[in-house]
Amino acid sequence: MKTFPILLVEDNPDDVFLIERAFHVVQIEHPLFTVSDGQQAIDYLSGKGRYDDRSVYPFPRLILADLKMPGVTGFDLIRWIRQDANMRLVPVIVLSSSSLPEDVNRSYMLGANAYMVKPPDPRALERLFGTIAEFWSAGEAPNISWSSTPSPTSMQESPPNPKAVLK
Repeated sequence: MKTFPILLVEDNPDDVFLIERAFHVVQIEHPLFTVSDGQQAIDYLSGKGRYDDRSVYPFPRLILADLKMPGVTGFDLIRWIRQDANMRLVPVIVLSSSSLPEDVNRSYMLGANAYMVKPPDPRALERLFGTIAEFWSAGEAPNISWSSTPSPTSMQESPPNPKAVLK
């Protein structure tokens, strides 16, 4: 099985511990890189500061993001990711304790690929991550390439032409 880097964005150290434990128990071989808030995730994805060495901090093929974080929230992070023409291709799975319909809907409207409620039971969490890893391992990843560090404004799509006619 080909492995790929996964970025976990989670501010709760207990949840980080449980998720890392679930990866170990289920024997998920994908390297897991963890940041503790949305701003660190933006820095990681941008290759800024301590994250500028891609041999140490590789660009993730999958992002697992909590929603309710101080400062840059999971919603803000998804919005930021989806502004970049290349970065928007990276799948984002929201992991939240919230099952509120407004949180679920807002996440999908901003561009999340999936929304998972964190199960309180460690065994259920292990099954969830086993399923996530198996599903994303089976698919094809987009070919993302850039010559320099990505920037959410450097590669934005042009706005649609209002005079274009659909046939």
